[in-house]
Amino acid sequence: MASADPWVGTWRPHKPRGPIAALYGSPGPKYALPGLTGTSKHDPTKYKAPMFSFGTRHDQASSDCSPGPRYIIPSNITRGGQDSTPAFSLHSRPKEPELFQTPGPGHYYPEHSGKSIFRSPPAYSLSGRSKEFTTNLTPGPASYSLPPVLGHKTIVTSAAPTYSLCGRSKMGSFHEDLKKTPGPAAYKVVDPCIYRQKPPQYSMTGRNFTPGETREKPGPGAYHPEQVTFTKAKAPSFSFGLRHSEFISPLIVDVTE
Repeated sequence: MASADPWVGTWRPHKPRGPIAALYGSPGPKYALPGLTGTSKHDPTKYKAPMFSFGTRHDQASSDCSPGPRYIIPSNITRGGQDSTPAFSLHSRPKEPELFQTPGPGHYYPEHSGKSIFRSPPAYSLSGRSKEFTTNLTPGPASYSLPPVLGHKTIVTSAAPTYSLCGRSKMGSFHEDLKKTPGPAAYKVVDPCIYRQKPPQYSMTGRNFTPGETREKPGPGAYHPEQVTFTKAKAPSFSFGLRHSEFISPLIVDVTE
């Protein structure tokens, strides 16, 4: 595709790949001078004032620049090495190693080497059954469960369509409330007595009746005239009271001076 830029001799103008200093009138912010604040990248030609920081106190008051007397040197170590004085301990005496005894001719059984040297037929023994074979039990026919042939979850046979009588779901039905707005019954009716004049109110209580002749009255047998003592003299009555002590002083009412 031909470009619209004209030719200047044998050279055609094109877009420069980088900024050219001759295209700008002043250097502007091209020079990044070092800062005068802080310790990082400070201008070496300027004076730097002393700085102090609020550091935290170390946990150890003394520095660990040298071990000092922290090492505990054993008492048997001298400048010439370990002390060679005899040392004793309360250990038991070790057992002396027994000498190896070479077996004699009676320890060998050459008659048992026939199976290792000569060809021998197979031999069988009537020994008891090993207990290890009890763990390798082969499952019987009743251990396998065949796939079902009834219902809609069949594997080896074709299943007919099945239907169920389940309840109608509220999700996706015609009476589903997608907006989730409250109905008229969700609002409480405001009492008119709050914003209007309250009218007189009456209650329907039960009627009270005065007592008539239907009330029960006591008969002649309910009275005891022989026990009346207000209108006639009462005969003397005695009781078996407590006996007073002879040592109690009598009550003196009239005192003669």
